[in-house]
Formats: sequence, C-alpha cells, structure tokens
Amino acid sequence: MSGFLEQPSRVWLTGATSGIGEALAHRLTRQGHSLVVTGRRQSALEELVSLAPDRVTAVAADTTDSGELARAGAELDRGDPVDIAILNAGTCEYLDIKEFDSELIGRNIETNVMGTVRSIEQALPRLRRTRRLGKPAALVIVGSSAWWFPFTRAEGYGASKAALAYLAHSLRADLAREGIEVFLVSPGFVKTPLTDRNDFPMPFMVTAEDAADRIINGLKKGRHNIEFPRRFTWTIRLLGNLPQALIDRMAASMARDSPGNQQQT
Repeated sequence: MSGFLEQPSRVWLTGATSGIGEALAHRLTRQGHSLVVTGRRQSALEELVSLAPDRVTAVAADTTDSGELARAGAELDRGDPVDIAILNAGTCEYLDIKEFDSELIGRNIETNVMGTVRSIEQALPRLRRTRRLGKPAALVIVGSSAWWFPFTRAEGYGASKAALAYLAHSLRADLAREGIEVFLVSPGFVKTPLTDRNDFPMPFMVTAEDAADRIINGLKKGRHNIEFPRRFTWTIRLLGNLPQALIDRMAASMARDSPGNQQQT
C-alpha cells in the first residue's frame, strides 16, 4: 500500500512538543489531519491544541511510563480509528569513556527502545481496529542514521538506534500479513535548540521543518525507509561499507577528550 496522508487522517504523534515532533504537528495540522499529540510538557501541548482545537487532542505522557501511555491509548479509542502512529519520542546522551557509565547507556535504551516498545504496545490494537475496518494503517518509527558508523561517544545512543532499526524491520515482516505497514525514519543531523548545544561539527544539517516535510512526503510516496538528507546518509552508508579495519581507524581518529552532553526530544 501507499498514499498515506493523501486524505484527512487521524494520527498519534509522540514526542510532539519539540524538534521534529513539533514540526510534524504543525505540518500535519495545517494539512487538515486530526492529531492526538503526546509529550511531557503540558504548556507546549496546549499550544499545539490551539492550532486546531477541533482536530488536535493532547495527552501529557512520558513514554518511559506505561501507566501514562495507557491513558494516551484510552484517548486513541475516542473518535475515529487511528490511521498512523508516528513514534518520535527519544533522547540522546553522550558517553565520557573515561567515566564509563552503564546508567547513561541504560537511559538511552530505556527511552529510545523501551519507550518506543511501550508506544507500539498501545498503537497496535488501535491500528488493528483500523485494518478490521478495511482501512490502511501505518506504524512509523523515528530512528537515526547515526548507528551506521561507530561515532565516538555515541555508544548508548547508537546502540539504541540500531535496536530500533532491527525492531522496525522485524515488525515489518511480522505485520505484513495483517496489512499494517511499518516505516523507519533515519534522519541525519536536524537543527533544533538541542542540537545547537552539540560541540562537534554536524554536516549537511537540515531544519526540523525540512525534516517534517521529508517524512510526510516519504509516507505519501510509500517509502518504507525514509532517509535524509541524502548527501549525509549516502556518505555514512559508504563509510560503513569500508573494510572494518579502516572503519576502526577512522572512528578512533575522531575520539577526543570531552564531557558528555545530553539532548532530549
């Protein structure tokens, strides 16, 4: 199937209060879709509701909390069936190798992997309801292209995004017989107030608005692997296909002494 978002749709969007999620909320609302938006900041959620109070509903929820997500799931049962679940909430916390911290890596895994898994647990019953009505249904997982190459200090973040990619591909296989389509979004660097805090070069950066447009266009065209910007993703894929010894030398040359910093979306 393809052609998602060509007609007015009901969308569940997590991580909606900043960065790519916020830009998606604005774009989708402007295009006439109905949204259930989830995030941790109530004030930011209320601003999104004000865009179209008749079509945007907010549920404050942290994806690391199953109980809060269950309340979001209950909201999804009100109104029209959910056509698309866009699971965008995530975090990035960098590791200082001189002070190796298992808890830091665990926080990346807990938010990025388990937070997404908990969201899938809420999304699937609603998407199955949509399929029983004979309508298309899609699960969209927002990952990253970072795991394609072993970047310094990104042990926790990269591992979590690698897990998301495997999860998405396996779900695509298992859900194919049910007609639920699975999309994996793998962006490069996206400019947000959070990435402004990074202390390293970020080549081929795009704006959050540009990222949102690329995701929406990819869904409309039925591209199950949405990767951007192309110059960055092609470069990283090329580097990732070099002989492992060369990859190891290149990655090691990037290592430097620097305290970890945290991003959260």
